[in-house]
Amino acid sequence: MQTQQTIGQSVSMSGVGLHSACPSQVTLSPAPPDNGIVFRRKVNSHVETCQALIRNLRPVELCTAIGSNGFQIQTTEHVLSALWGLGIDNAFIDIDSEEVPAMDGSAAPFAQLIQLAGVVPQARPRTYLKIVEPIHIRNQNREISILPAPLPKITYTIDYNHPLIQQQTYEHEWSAWNFQTNIAEARTFAFSREIEALWDRGLGKGGSLDNTIVFSDSEDGILNEEELRFPDECVRHKILDLIGDMSLLGTHVVGHIIANKSGHDLHTQLVQTIMDNPDAWILLGPEKDQTDVSDLIPVGKDSVCLTPLA
Repeated sequence: MQTQQTIGQSVSMSGVGLHSACPSQVTLSPAPPDNGIVFRRKVNSHVETCQALIRNLRPVELCTAIGSNGFQIQTTEHVLSALWGLGIDNAFIDIDSEEVPAMDGSAAPFAQLIQLAGVVPQARPRTYLKIVEPIHIRNQNREISILPAPLPKITYTIDYNHPLIQQQTYEHEWSAWNFQTNIAEARTFAFSREIEALWDRGLGKGGSLDNTIVFSDSEDGILNEEELRFPDECVRHKILDLIGDMSLLGTHVVGHIIANKSGHDLHTQLVQTIMDNPDAWILLGPEKDQTDVSDLIPVGKDSVCLTPLA
């Protein structure tokens, strides 16, 4: 059993949004125990807030967005993955736009920012949600499950018709060291044949070879000058996204997540399904012998309740 953690000081980073192409600055700041991860944006003299929780999920394509109290933030998954992957339970994320900057397309810049700020233990035990009954979600040939397990673990499989990807499977045992070493640097990816269609849908307008791996139609590889950081970088990035999306549960999970050709929609549907099935889990922690999360997950006064996903 570990204590909750925050960061030691405020640290900032600027870039452009992957989909909006708008300039964006984020500042990570310490937060008190039981605060959770909260986005903030100052509008005139008013500060709007949005908790990074599944109840605040907003429907968007190709990224994870949350919104409440008058504003929406999209492409939250990479900064949330860095915080959750490095074991940060409580932090404020101040942002001056509606999209988190893409940086290099991975979680590494955010992880480096957290390391610069320092990780600070807090005098409050962490509570864990332990899976005791399997949960399965399937959508045609895409599926995701979470099974009882003694420790947190992710097994992810992808399959793309490209010679540099094809079928990849990676198993990630959840720890801050493993995240920093094996997951954080994996970048988002796209295919050159799909880029114009993305632009037509108003997506990927801030994408570039500096923040996205672009796979060419030919068999000789990628358009980027930088080579792949890992031979299986694509599946590692999917795990990165999954960690960020799972943070919307608001507490750390003890279970084995198995994903096959999944994506943001199934990731967040898994989070919602866990919330909707309290018989499938128990809480582990001081005086936690019940399946009540009302005192575990903070509820903002203006938060929006999300109905179960179809």
